Amino acid sequence: MRPYILAETNWQALKDAKFDLAILPWGATEAHNYHLPYGTDIIEADHLAAESARIAWDRGGKVVVLPTIPFGVNTGQSDIYLDMNLNPSTQLAILTDVVEVLNRQGVYKLLIFNSHGGNNFKPLVRELGLKFPKMFISFSMWPDALDKTKYFDEKGDHADEMETSMLLYLKPELVLPREKWGDGKDKKYKIKSFSEGWVWAERKWSKISEDTGVGNPHKSTKEKGERFFKDVTEKIGSFFYDLSKADLDDLYE
Repeated sequence: MRPYILAETNWQALKDAKFDLAILPWGATEAHNYHLPYGTDIIEADHLAAESARIAWDRGGKVVVLPTIPFGVNTGQSDIYLDMNLNPSTQLAILTDVVEVLNRQGVYKLLIFNSHGGNNFKPLVRELGLKFPKMFISFSMWPDALDKTKYFDEKGDHADEMETSMLLYLKPELVLPREKWGDGKDKKYKIKSFSEGWVWAERKWSKISEDTGVGNPHKSTKEKGERFFKDVTEKIGSFFYDLSKADLDDLYE
């Protein structure tokens, strides 16, 4: 039993416990090229949040990891078989209920540990922060925690070299043989402004990628995944610890 994983602990341990920070991992269920499982984002969220929480806990941080939400916003993948979608309004409803429990029970810090690029929590956090003024609600996107170019050769953001390396390390039995891997080639907008980043529109996934991947996975290795996992969880674990210990009345300098 890991005392910082809510799903594993028990009432005997929790009846007198007090946590300073709740962590809510949030993934997605969707195709990841030909070779990675639909639950890739969930697997990554589970392992990364748990190991980061262990690091924080071992340093004295009172953190608890809530069960991972397995579905994310996949409105741009509606025609890809069994890609599961939660609308942002549904996410807001789920978060409202979670925050209401934490607020009522005196756990005033919540970190949404995001593992899916289609999830956009900023407007939801703004709305919930106004509704629950005692709560400090934040969210992270773990792939952005480190400079990926120092670990991986190929750029990408979905079933790419980074994610494939991670799964080769975490769940190699769920990764198909290399000869089954797609190339992860994606099409860009013809209108340059979208590529410059100051204009946004949702990508229609089946039109921009033949294999559902974005980023060439073929240079992926277990060793790259292990190195990235260890470094990113060390950084995230330190953040979990800092946030758990932070004084909400003294956050700025």
